[in-house]
Amino acid sequence: MSARRPPEVELPPPFRVGAGRLELEGRPLEALADEYGTPIYVASERRIRENAARFQEAFRAHWPNYRLLYALKANPNPVIVGLLRSAGCGADCSSPAEIRIARDAGIPPTETLYTAAYPSAAELASALAARVTINLDDPALLPRLIELGRPERLSFRINPGRTASGPEGLRFAGHGAKFGVPLSAAIKGFQAARRAGLDRFGLHTMPGSNVLAPEHFGFVGRFLGQAYRRVEREAGIRLEFLDGGGGFGVPYRPGEKPLDLDRVARLFAEGLRQGLRARAGETLPEVNHEPGRYLVADSTVLLTRVTHIKRTSPWLVGVDAGMHTLLRPALYQAHHPVHPVRANGARRRWMNLVGPVCENTDVLAAHRWLPEPSVGEVYAVANAGAYGFSMSSQYNTRPRPGELLVTPRGAELIRTPETFDDLVAHVRRPAEGAGGRP
Repeated sequence: MSARRPPEVELPPPFRVGAGRLELEGRPLEALADEYGTPIYVASERRIRENAARFQEAFRAHWPNYRLLYALKANPNPVIVGLLRSAGCGADCSSPAEIRIARDAGIPPTETLYTAAYPSAAELASALAARVTINLDDPALLPRLIELGRPERLSFRINPGRTASGPEGLRFAGHGAKFGVPLSAAIKGFQAARRAGLDRFGLHTMPGSNVLAPEHFGFVGRFLGQAYRRVEREAGIRLEFLDGGGGFGVPYRPGEKPLDLDRVARLFAEGLRQGLRARAGETLPEVNHEPGRYLVADSTVLLTRVTHIKRTSPWLVGVDAGMHTLLRPALYQAHHPVHPVRANGARRRWMNLVGPVCENTDVLAAHRWLPEPSVGEVYAVANAGAYGFSMSSQYNTRPRPGELLVTPRGAELIRTPETFDDLVAHVRRPAEGAGGRP
């Protein structure tokens, strides 16, 4: 490896290198690419289970009344959701369809949170019918919600006025963010909800994305504890639960280190207790978090095959995945580690991995120091399990890829690759003489 650049973030177990090739559960990734075609997402069941277990163990050690909700937006594949349900997770949903997927996976309404960002009346009605906890982004939505029905439990999303993020710079709180309201506005919302006859409440905040600094989570805990007391004091309400959102980062870039999750949980719980100033014998609220990225990102690689090489400076290495397959690099300039699935011993050089989409921003990996490839070689683009398939598209009339789940028992397609028929499945041709046809 050239000393000019740190090595890419390594793949976690159960990915491993054997005989110069990348393997998952003893299956060479190159063989999976040959059998199932590329591009394709390949996920590790074992890694997903390990991530969920590690997360719950860390937080329950510091706050026993704890519930882990999986943010379906990261990857809503029903098989993945069912796997996480079997690992003890509830659901954080952002749409009626995600509520349906959670329900079909066996997640009860009492363990499902619907965070409504600018919802339509139809979306609110759907969440009410599902009897899930409704988390309103703005108390001004409350009158419309009450006209439609009364939720089992209600919470409001609070903007604490500051945010944190990884290199992508995503803003979920602070000035200019489209999410949440100040605590003072939520207190008025709680008062109005109680006057309307509601009596079960929670409080939610989501002030970070892909954060690798443990101290951030101490701030989130303190903010929630202080907010709990202020709601109690000014609205006369005892909140049933506090939701600290997500934002738990994973390493993408060279030199980044994994979160010390036990330290994160300890700092969060300490901050929460400081904010609460709990009284002796007091029943403390349930705490929820709703990670998506942390649970599934590093469980999955995107396999893509080299289609052409343009020997410019740097080399432009064309692959069959692109921004339609994995949008994050084009959208956020996000860095995803890239690993050849087989060591070829070739000299290294600087190169960009570019896709087949007719956009100059269709770059999966920029300025990488990799072995010289040949046409047909396969790369594994890592940390692709979160916001990979879920953000994919059919742009340039290209079918979306399949998803493969590898377990200790074998490999199975959990989403088949799309075909041309899928691309045109919902087209309805006008009758003869209609729609401008002769």
